[in-house]
Amino acid sequence: MFGLYGLLTTPLKIKTFFWSVVMYIFSSLGITAGYHRLWSHRSYNASIPLQAFLLIAGASAVQGSAYWWARGHRVHHRYTDSELDPYNAKRGILWSHIGWMMVKPERKLGMADISDLRKDPLIQWQHQYYFLLVVIFGYALPSLIAGYFWNDYSGGFYYASLLRMTIVHHGVFAVNSLAHHFGDQMYDDELTPRDHFFVALLTMGEGYHNFHHAFPMDYRNAILWYQYDPTKWFIAVCKQIRLASQLRVFPENEIQKGSLNMELKRLKKIQDRLRWPIDPETLPILSWEAFQEQSSSSAIVLVAGFIYDVSSFLDDHPGGPAILRGYVGKDATAAFSGGIYKHSNSAHNLLAMLRVAALFGGIEHIKMYSPAEKIHIVERTS
Repeated sequence: MFGLYGLLTTPLKIKTFFWSVVMYIFSSLGITAGYHRLWSHRSYNASIPLQAFLLIAGASAVQGSAYWWARGHRVHHRYTDSELDPYNAKRGILWSHIGWMMVKPERKLGMADISDLRKDPLIQWQHQYYFLLVVIFGYALPSLIAGYFWNDYSGGFYYASLLRMTIVHHGVFAVNSLAHHFGDQMYDDELTPRDHFFVALLTMGEGYHNFHHAFPMDYRNAILWYQYDPTKWFIAVCKQIRLASQLRVFPENEIQKGSLNMELKRLKKIQDRLRWPIDPETLPILSWEAFQEQSSSSAIVLVAGFIYDVSSFLDDHPGGPAILRGYVGKDATAAFSGGIYKHSNSAHNLLAMLRVAALFGGIEHIKMYSPAEKIHIVERTS
């Protein structure tokens, strides 16, 4: 309420607006490049100056010390979507967004190895002096800079400090909530994380959460050139100026496997919605004599060992019904396979839907399946 009152009563100056954006980028990078990708996942190595910068920036976001934050995040990855997960998305979007911080946990959270964080002197320094750093860089610095340089202490406090902090908070919270409930699962669908572009915009690229959970040690959250991940770009620039090193990336071969697997699952769902020909193994088998006898009352033709009832297709045949009628009771294999016209894959697929029987002594069935049907059979038996 105090902050809302200030926003309603304090005009936003243009310099204060840009200063707020700078503070937003500063504190966001502390969380994304520091707390998350460096200390939670060790996805790259950072020099001492870069570590100090990120720890101060992280403190300005007022989301707890890096020691506390990274411990909780490692637990989240180890126990994702379980009762041991502090932001368990299966408890609902409100819980995963902010409820987990407002309600005392019903049980002790899962364990995670944080021995490296315990031994890190800079991490322990920030943890020890965290509240002092919050006061200086979270609240005082935004106000003092705006006040000293363009006489807008109140604007610096309400916009560059409180409003900026609120946006950064809910942006990061949205990774735990929105990016576990909405968006695309491009690499894995065993757990709830999803890629969410709007969350990426709010969080300097953290919204590609499905990729991140599939490949958590990768310093990138996005790998496609058009995806918005300024944290990745920041880390890459730091490497160029020798502030960062050993940027870790997941093998491209394995990333492609994950993407392909999800694409196959998507296609399988489409395939399962389609109608397919009768299984050849369940077809009745007719002798040549029985085929001849039945052709006197039904428009059936023989193609490569299978018998097809083309009655429903006579009027739709592109070459006219007379051509089909001319092959009723006859073997049309040569004509169908190029003697008159070499039919397309779609024609093979359509013909397969008209299959009603197999000829006794006909050629091996698998050689006569339509192109699309072969795909269906391989998927079904794999």
